Parts: sequence; structure tokens; C-alpha cells
Amino acid sequence: MRTLLIATLLASLTACSYLTPYKLDVPQGNAVTADQVAKLKLGMTRAQVRFALGTPLLVDAFHPNRWDYLYYDSKGGKVEQNKRYHVLFDGDRVIGMGGDTLPARASVADKAPKDPRATAAPEAAAPVAK
Repeated sequence: MRTLLIATLLASLTACSYLTPYKLDVPQGNAVTADQVAKLKLGMTRAQVRFALGTPLLVDAFHPNRWDYLYYDSKGGKVEQNKRYHVLFDGDRVIGMGGDTLPARASVADKAPKDPRATAAPEAAAPVAK
């Protein structure tokens, strides 16, 4: 009986290794999209860039003329997306930019049909005779 109890306990302990805790999906950083980058122009001021892209995640003390926008998206504890975008300044004006962006956000108006009545079924549009 004692041997059976020890064998059952050992078997139950090894079963615990198959269970893993739930890991949250965690997006972190600045999500810079293609439509935000399209608003950037050479010669813009730092305030205009901050308005278009948001506050940069990283401003290096050794490179004050470079703003870095970092974005990480982890799903299940593993990094799915790793995007970096940078903006270079000369004084207060943009002289260069580049990096990876997220796709442009689709607006609800782009997804809606031009004429909602045109997509309705013809049977539903016809009046019912009594």
C-alpha cells in the first residue's frame, strides 16, 4: 500500500510540469503606423514631430538629436513584433527618419459600403403586399 501511495504521488508531481501559467499579451512602446509617418516632413520642429508620433520612448543623453520609437508586442510570453523607428534632428528641425512601422489603421468609413441599400437583398427591399 505504501509503495502504491509513493508511486501515485510521484506520478502526480510529474504531471504538474505539463501545466503552464497563462501569459498575457503585452504591447509596449510607441505604436508608429504608416499613416502617422506619412504626416512627417523634413524641416518639421520637435514639437510637430511629438504631435504626429507622440513622445519618443527613448531619447539618448549621448545622442540628443535622435529620437527612437520602439514597439514590442508579445503574445504568450514570446515577442511577436519588434519595430523600431527613429527621427534625426539638426537643432530643432528634422533632417532624417526611418525604420519599421506598423500597417496603416483602417478607419470605419473605409470599411463601410458606398451605398448600404445597394448591398441589401432585393427581397428585403421590396414592400410586402397585403
